[in-house]
Amino acid sequence: MNSRHPQAFLAADAAGDESSVVRNYTLTAGRTRPRYTLSLDSVLEAGPGRPGPALPEECMRIVSLCQQRRRSVTELAGTLGRPVSVVRILISDLLDAHALRVPATTTAPSADPTRQLLEALSAGLKARWPDAVSYARAG
Repeated sequence: MNSRHPQAFLAADAAGDESSVVRNYTLTAGRTRPRYTLSLDSVLEAGPGRPGPALPEECMRIVSLCQQRRRSVTELAGTLGRPVSVVRILISDLLDAHALRVPATTTAPSADPTRQLLEALSAGLKARWPDAVSYARAG
C-alpha cells in the first residue's frame, strides 16, 4: 500500500489536468473555435500542401496519419489523445495550408443518410464483436 495521503493523489491528478489544459491552449494559440465546420465523422485525406514550421508537432502527426489512409475527425482526436475541439482547430490550420482536404464523395446521396450511417455502424460493430448479443428492441 502506498504511504501517500489521498489528498496528495488528488493534487497530482489536478496538476496533470492543469498541464494538459495548458498544452491544449498552447497548441491552439488560445483559439477556441475552428475556422471550418467539421462534424465528428468528417473524413480527411492528405493534400498537396505541407504544414508550416510554426504549426505544432501534432499537425505533422495528423498529416502523416491521413497520408496512410483517410481518417475521421474523431479517429484523429482519439489517436492523438487530444480533445476533438483542439483537433478541429489544428485541422482548420492544415486545411488553410492545403496539407489536408475533405474529399468529395462520389456516391449518390441517400434518401435517409441517418439510416445509412446506422447500418454502416452496425456492420462495423458486428465485424469487431461477432459474438455480441443483439439488443432485442433494436429493430
